Amino acid sequence: MTKHFSRRTLIAALISTSAILAALPQQALAYDETSTFELNVDAQGVGIKGHDPVAYFTAGQPTKGTAQYSASHRGATYWFASAANRDAFKANPDKFAPQYGGFCAMGVVLDKKLDGDPTAWKIVDGKLYLNVNKDVQKKWLEDVPGNLVKANANWPEIKHKAPKDL
Repeated sequence: MTKHFSRRTLIAALISTSAILAALPQQALAYDETSTFELNVDAQGVGIKGHDPVAYFTAGQPTKGTAQYSASHRGATYWFASAANRDAFKANPDKFAPQYGGFCAMGVVLDKKLDGDPTAWKIVDGKLYLNVNKDVQKKWLEDVPGNLVKANANWPEIKHKAPKDL
């Protein structure tokens, strides 16, 4: 019976994964499909599509930043809505920077580096996670603890690979 249940669970997981991947639009891939950089940045090196990472924690919503208030961390430039947010980030960047380099958390669960949508976000245990879109985020939210275990196991293996190679 356990063997039967395991096969059924595996088949359901494969069908679910296939459905999620099939539903993703082509532009859901990271900005540069050939980049092996572990951070999801645009052509100018800006992360989170110019959104303020601190604002997710303080304002509780995605907020566009400006180049006037910027700071760099681990090779990405982040924009902030205020000098106070920029300074908070500089004081503790690892607290505010998005997990998995700003790539989609559910994508990482599935061994993929998909673009992160700044409007599909969630703070879990004091960490910021993005998803490729709100539909995929719904799937990720169904089992956040289990998905984090899988994503944390997958991330070291995929973070330096190009999205096109996954």
